[in-house]
Parts: sequence; structure tokens; C-alpha cells
Amino acid sequence: MGLRVILTGATGMVGEGVLHECLNDNAIDHILVIGRKPSGVSHPKISEIMHEDFFDLSPVAGALAGYDACFFCLGVSSIGLKEEAYKRLTYDLTMTMAGVLQKQDPHIIFCYVSGSGTDSTEKGRSMWARVKGMTENRLLQMFPGRAFMFRPGYMHPTPGLKNTLKLYRYFTWMYPFMRMVFPWFVSTLSELGKAMIHVAKNGYERPVLEVRDIVRAAGK
Repeated sequence: MGLRVILTGATGMVGEGVLHECLNDNAIDHILVIGRKPSGVSHPKISEIMHEDFFDLSPVAGALAGYDACFFCLGVSSIGLKEEAYKRLTYDLTMTMAGVLQKQDPHIIFCYVSGSGTDSTEKGRSMWARVKGMTENRLLQMFPGRAFMFRPGYMHPTPGLKNTLKLYRYFTWMYPFMRMVFPWFVSTLSELGKAMIHVAKNGYERPVLEVRDIVRAAGK
């Protein structure tokens, strides 16, 4: 039997891209998409739960049991946010989901989309990097050996998907050049999705995957 996965953030660019790879991979049997609004994707592999308050998942907790992995792609930009607000929407929100899944099945694989430059020391000058580092560190404690942090940089969007950020239209033409000159920072969104699926199936040699690791895992 293939994998049964939970996916968050399907209405965002990253989540939509990861969902696209899950739908096209025979290793994935079923995807439970949980979000505040419909993903807009209809497929026999998908079931959806609409839930408004991600800080209280108790009404839907029972439906989250029996899955092999969680692809946590939900996130917000730190632009315009103070640290307290960003921490609530990043660390606190992620911990709510992680806590529920830990109780439902402590053996679940938790794949978290973080970001290149995340600060594992939690002491650096960059606010977003500290908060992401705090989130990563706590997940690694909660799911020892089963939590994997993905730190993408620039991700070349998957053609045809509807949630690609408009800003990306100004950079896509530069992708071949950026990939050649900045290989430690540039990958594709498709590679991120494939890497997450590979890690959910087979694990990885280290719990934190930088861009080069994401590319390597995607090719396996």
C-alpha cells in the first residue's frame, strides 16, 4: 500500500506545488487536505476538511488519525509583522498541528517547509530566522528521527499552477542563470515536492535539508 499523507497550505504556492507532485506520484495513495478554504483541486486521491481555526483542531482531531506523513506547507511572510504576531502564525500554529498529530500517531513523519537561512541557534538578528529556528528545533524534539526540515531558497514555480506568486513572473526568465550561479540557493518547486515524498518513504541522512539536499532527495 502507498502512503497516506496530510497536507496543509494547499491554497498557497508551495502547498499547491507539493500537492501537484503527490497527485502525480504512485507512492501516494491518499491526501487529506486541511485548510480554511477549498483547494480547488478535485481528484480521487484527495479528501478535504475545511476548518477555520487552526489554533483549535479539537473538532477535527479524530479525522487526522491513520496517516503516514504530514506535509506542513502552511506559512506566512514576516513582512510587516512584529515578532509576537509572526511567532503566533508560525511557531504557535505549527505546534498546534504537531501536538494533535503526535497524540494521534507518534510514529508519523512530519515534513516542515522552513526556509534557507533559518537560524537554528534562535539567537541571530533576523526575526523570521529565529522563529523558524525555534519551530524547527521543537519539531525535531517532538518527532525524534521522524521530523524533517526543508529549507528551500528560490523555487522555480511549476508551470500551470494557479497560486504562483505574481512576483515570480519577474524572476522566472532568470532561472537557468540563477541555477548555474547559485546552486546552493535555487531549486524548483517540483523538486521540493518530490523530495518530501522521497523523505516520507525512505527518510534522509540528516533531519535538516538545505537546497542541495532537496535537489539530491528529489532525484532519488
